[in-house]
Amino acid sequence: MTQIQESLLRTLQARFDANPHRHPGMPWNEVATRLRGRSAALKSIAAMEASRGEPDVVGFDEASRQFLFCDCSRESPAGRRSLCYDREALDARKEQKPEGSAMERASAMGIELLSEAAYRHLQQLDEFDLKTSSWILTPPDVRSLGGALFCDRRYGKVFVYHNGAQSYYAARGFRGLLRL
Repeated sequence: MTQIQESLLRTLQARFDANPHRHPGMPWNEVATRLRGRSAALKSIAAMEASRGEPDVVGFDEASRQFLFCDCSRESPAGRRSLCYDREALDARKEQKPEGSAMERASAMGIELLSEAAYRHLQQLDEFDLKTSSWILTPPDVRSLGGALFCDRRYGKVFVYHNGAQSYYAARGFRGLLRL
C-alpha cells in the first residue's frame, strides 16, 4: 500500500473508533482487511474524503456480505454541492448551468446516491443535514416527469421533498454509498 492509502486507513480507523454507534459489534480489523488490496474501493473512499464526506462504515449487508460505507459529514458534503440531479437535467438548463450533476459525480467517484431507505437508515444513526439537503435516488416514474427527490432533517424528522431535477442550490449536495 502507498503512504497515501495508509494515511487514509488511519483516518478511517480514527473515525470508525470515534463513532461505534454507527457499526455496533463490527471489528475494525475485518474492515481494514477488506480495504487492503482493493485499490478501486480506496480510490472511491479517498474521493469521498476529499470532497469532505467523512465516510464511515454504517452497516453490513448480510445477503451480499458487504460493508457499507456512507458519507457521515454533519451536513451534505461541502465538496459536492450546487449540482443538479443528472445529465439530462444539466443539458436541459439553458442558463446558469451548475458545474455538474449529482448522478455523474457519484458515478465518477465509484459510489451510488443513497436511496430513501438508506438515507433514513443513516438518519437513525445520527442527525444529518440539519442546515443542508441531499439528493437521493429518484424513482423512474418521478424522474420521467422532470422531478427529482431530496431529503433533509428538520424539527426532529426526516423529510423527503421533490424539485425539478435541473434545480441546484448551494446548500444541496448528495451523500454517497460504497459497498465493499
